[in-house]
Amino acid sequence: MDFAITRKIEIDAGHRIASHASKCRHLHGHRYVVEASCRAATGELVGSGEQAGMVLDFGFLKDEMVRIIDHFCDHGLILAVDDTALLRMFAPEGVDADHWIGAVTADVAADGFALRTDARIEQKLYVIGFPPTAECLARHWFERLGPAIARRSGGQAELTGVRVWETPNCWADFGVANLVQPARSAALAEPAF
Repeated sequence: MDFAITRKIEIDAGHRIASHASKCRHLHGHRYVVEASCRAATGELVGSGEQAGMVLDFGFLKDEMVRIIDHFCDHGLILAVDDTALLRMFAPEGVDADHWIGAVTADVAADGFALRTDARIEQKLYVIGFPPTAECLARHWFERLGPAIARRSGGQAELTGVRVWETPNCWADFGVANLVQPARSAALAEPAF
């Protein structure tokens, strides 16, 4: 048995899935709920100090989630870097749109994302290298949060999963438990009647 904790934050952000054949291809927004779960890396709780008896202080987990997710995405527009039609609309006035998009693309290639606050109408843009689906965002935020949690906890805590709620009825998970699903034991199979 392991000790585990989960913390959630909520952000408001817009996006679109440009390749979607239905209404999700249109700009729209969500009240995203993002949950991050951690476990004690050694299986034991912190033994002493201000975090004694904890996997990781909930406040520390929140700080990292706010720094990595909320700061970049809340009240912004999350776009795929290949959504050039929309990016072109947000290119700053007086700037060559192709050059600006090229700089955004270079930032995404180098860092995995680009935060742009120089966009037209001062729109906050978070640009990523994949479609901004709940599934892809869960993986992206997992990959960004994991090292931060390890650093913040001095290796005591390990991020195990990120859940992204796109609506109250729909969510996507990404994490260690989702990467390796144990085979279902024949002994656990549903009885045949």
